Amino acid sequence: MGRSLPARVRAGLGRRVLAVLLAWSAIVGMGGNALARDLVVGLLPAENNEEMVKRFEPMRAYLERKLGERVKVFTATDYAGVIEAMRRKRVDIAWFGPMSYLLAEQEAGAEAFAVGLRTGTNSPTYKSVIVTRCGNGIRTLKDLKGRSVAFVDPASTSGGLVPTWMIKNETGAMPQDFFGKFVYAGSHDAAELAVKNGTVDAAADSDVTYERMVAKGLISRETHCIIAESPPLPGPPLAWRADLPAEMKQRISAAVLNAHHETEIGAYVNATRYVTAKPADFDSIRAMVRSLGLAKDQMLR
Repeated sequence: MGRSLPARVRAGLGRRVLAVLLAWSAIVGMGGNALARDLVVGLLPAENNEEMVKRFEPMRAYLERKLGERVKVFTATDYAGVIEAMRRKRVDIAWFGPMSYLLAEQEAGAEAFAVGLRTGTNSPTYKSVIVTRCGNGIRTLKDLKGRSVAFVDPASTSGGLVPTWMIKNETGAMPQDFFGKFVYAGSHDAAELAVKNGTVDAAADSDVTYERMVAKGLISRETHCIIAESPPLPGPPLAWRADLPAEMKQRISAAVLNAHHETEIGAYVNATRYVTAKPADFDSIRAMVRSLGLAKDQMLR
């Protein structure tokens, strides 16, 4: 992490162009002429890609039916891959975390337009949590000094930016200087499983993934203890490319905001319905980035 985050992510975007294009060809299996005809939805690899695509299928089928357009799903091996695909106009809309949305805003002209109200809370917010094996002597963030810790991805909000902010606020040090070993697991569930398997002493996660994995029996509250949690964070937005035709935006927005009337949306995003979102809703995340010195003010507008 540290001041190098924007440069690392931006460099990663460039290095992964070829991989993204190959992945696109494999998933879509069509020539360039189909790009203007099909609506392509990008999903971040927050969890296992196969499981995410399966959970998203009801929403994909609903959008296809409602819009009268073929709707394809795009996934990548990391957050940067989805951002790069949108930059190259191979993804039209995508579900982002707040931090990855800001990067997509800079790099790909992404524009937030909807956010899900979390099931059971009627709020779009969620939290970052730090999880460790219960009974291992780690009870506070300061106890992580010299320990092995997994975050999710440099562009993840709850698994990257926010835990960095938490560690810096609590200890005065950046994660790479405070932990004995610092790694990125690549997805939220992988970070939790790294704790379960003893690969690391602790991991950053979102409370959404934590609760989902507990519900599935993949982890338990008796073995995976939360030692710290963040303040409420703005929920992960759904964003489109700003240069999409206005008529298409209107149809997409109407379909998403009314999806709860016709299909089960909670399976993918743990939401009961969607409400309108706007770029300014994520100013608190912009402020957090600036407070850590991770980007210049003009990069996050």
